[in-house]
Amino acid sequence: MTIAEGYSGGCQCGAVRYRAAGPIGYPHLCHCRMCQKASGNYALPLGSVQRADFELTRGEPSWFHSSDLVRRGFCNACGTPLFYDIPGTDFINLTLGSLDKPMAVQPVAQSNPAGKMSWFHTLDGLPMEPDSDGSDRALTIRSSNHQHPDHDTQTWPQEKSHD
Repeated sequence: MTIAEGYSGGCQCGAVRYRAAGPIGYPHLCHCRMCQKASGNYALPLGSVQRADFELTRGEPSWFHSSDLVRRGFCNACGTPLFYDIPGTDFINLTLGSLDKPMAVQPVAQSNPAGKMSWFHTLDGLPMEPDSDGSDRALTIRSSNHQHPDHDTQTWPQEKSHD
């Protein structure tokens, strides 16, 4: 994806979608405890876009003020963390995992290293499970997936045919 094409993304259920027409600045992994709790994960990948290049294309996020300075936007329907926002600035931060093509943006830094898990360096040494799991459980999950696809859609959820 080139910068000219921009970036699209959204929540897991598709209720909130966004588009960023400009480049994503300072893509990084934040290890602070506040980002860990906000994402329910060990780190939160974030990158900024200029507000002038940003638009919501479907729905409205809900907001939680995690401090007097920062509010965090998320989907009220599915809970997906989407934004780290400092009102009054000319930019908004996107959660990089909410991009339709997260592989298109590689982090250039890490912030708040005091909160980084001390064992991260051992991850590449862990055994890898195979990508394709043909178990009944995996097949049932894939065939009943309610997750929004990684591209913009005219409507969501898709209307089901009643054959």
